[in-house]
Amino acid sequence: QLQLVESGGGLVQPGGSLRLSCAVSGFPLHLYAIGWFRQAPGKEREGVSCVSSMGSMTNYADSVKGRFTISRDNAKNTVYLQMNSLKPEDTAIYYCARSQTAFLSTCDPARMYEFTYWGQGTQVTVSS
Repeated sequence: QLQLVESGGGLVQPGGSLRLSCAVSGFPLHLYAIGWFRQAPGKEREGVSCVSSMGSMTNYADSVKGRFTISRDNAKNTVYLQMNSLKPEDTAIYYCARSQTAFLSTCDPARMYEFTYWGQGTQVTVSS
């Protein structure tokens, strides 16, 4: 069955780095867009980054642009989110999600409605 499983979260100091992984199964990864989203307690879920089908486009929220990098390894059925220069405001549960439709040549993490299959999330805490 279709699954997305996030891992790699943890506690990191401000300015530190963390790499999240999204291991997928049950579908051909390269045909779908994958997005990263996050939600802090009491706040709405927000888009962080996404990579389009075939990796033709990556996109980032302004708040993380230049600090985070999304990538995919189709052979490993895994999408990564490399997070550098972490800030306390990055603290949240991070989710990866798959687009509802295949062959998305573009993606926008702000268009959360395009992503309909979700993992369970992994906690990222940025604190001294």
